[in-house]
Amino acid sequence: MTSHKNDSIESSLFEKRKKLYPREVHGLFANLRVLGVVTLLGLYYLLPWVNFNGHQIVLFDLPERKFYIFHWIFWPQDFIYLALLLICAAFALFLFTALAGRLWCGYACPQTVWTEVFLWIERKVEGTRSQQMKLDKQANSFTKFRIKATKHAIWLIFSLYTGFTFVGFFTPIRDLAQGITSFNLGPWETFWFLFYSFATYGNAGWLREQVCMYMCPYARFQSAMLDKNTLVISYDALRGEPRGRRKRGEDFKEKQLGSCIDCSLCVQVCPTGIDIRNGLQYECIGCAACIDVCNDVMDKMNYSRGLIKYTTENHMEGKKTNLLRPRIVIYSLLLIGILSGVIYSIETRDAVELNVLRDRNALYREDYEGTISNTYTIKILNMDTVDHNYSLKVTGIEGIKTSIKGPIHVSAGQVLEMPLQLSADPDTLHTTSINLTLSVQATDDANISTESEGRFIGPLEP
Repeated sequence: MTSHKNDSIESSLFEKRKKLYPREVHGLFANLRVLGVVTLLGLYYLLPWVNFNGHQIVLFDLPERKFYIFHWIFWPQDFIYLALLLICAAFALFLFTALAGRLWCGYACPQTVWTEVFLWIERKVEGTRSQQMKLDKQANSFTKFRIKATKHAIWLIFSLYTGFTFVGFFTPIRDLAQGITSFNLGPWETFWFLFYSFATYGNAGWLREQVCMYMCPYARFQSAMLDKNTLVISYDALRGEPRGRRKRGEDFKEKQLGSCIDCSLCVQVCPTGIDIRNGLQYECIGCAACIDVCNDVMDKMNYSRGLIKYTTENHMEGKKTNLLRPRIVIYSLLLIGILSGVIYSIETRDAVELNVLRDRNALYREDYEGTISNTYTIKILNMDTVDHNYSLKVTGIEGIKTSIKGPIHVSAGQVLEMPLQLSADPDTLHTTSINLTLSVQATDDANISTESEGRFIGPLEP
């Protein structure tokens, strides 16, 4: 018995994949899923074309090392914000998973979103589920080739535009479009354009549920974030069993049957091909297609809805469900606290940065009048979205003079690098090394200023 059981498990693990034909479904959750697809893909495809203050509203300009996100400009030194935002995303995932299972997978995951589009294209070209199955069983013919070729051509066009849009977040998309039409793309742009296009075509067109079942790590560790108070999609076995077919209007209780008519529609609409009646499984992505189709069947049979529904394990066992529990409170407080801190820090960060680099080729210079000079290179980074003029001030040595006399103009988002020479009377130099404070102040905004430390080197004391 044990050997037979192990053989069956092994065969199921290495069994050749059977193509799934998810049935189209309509209902509340299907409409929410469509809304999510339209919203997310709308943002993905439209954002690169929107300009703000002379640049794309979202642009990760790697060569210039500037990230534009709405009215914010981020620099390499702002990497800490990216780390904190990723932490916020992790806590958000933990929170929503603890609340309602795999909401991310069912409604917002890129694999789910693009697969929905590919399935929609497939239905428009090949027809309904039964028509698709019938077409695949047909012998090869010109009609079959034409239909299949049309589907894959549309898939490829859509995938290529997806890859083009992806690269458009890193290279100004209008310049990218011009480069494609003139066959003048750079090697890295070409690589990522083709790679992301191929990934979209392969994952959403061919792999589909295999990505969720075998490649996605989230499916493996999600159970650690669920508990008996988590909302998950469940089949009410007490109400539905025993299953059995019957005619509409028949008293199924006289036949000692449950509410499930064993139509298998819940299996046909599942994008991963599982039977939710067998209990919660890691392959379930929480799309709720089975809820919509089961409710539709219940309506037609004049039964009450909810044979398959969002519920909790405690509720199924007749116990009280507690949505407001410690892990939910902790996740919420951490998420709100970190996210609020990040936004506040970004909004209140200095709009200008000053870097001072001393010339190490010469300790100091002495002119014919005996004045001691040090040479520096300063970099002024204007992190604001408008141009500014800055005044430079140096403190630390009495009567020190600078080679920069007038205001310094720095355009929005520009890094201005320029030489600076500081000169001091040797009588004011009490040691061979003196700490200086260099500060810049915007002439048109008193709230924009920053400072940096420097060192002034003089001659050795006699």
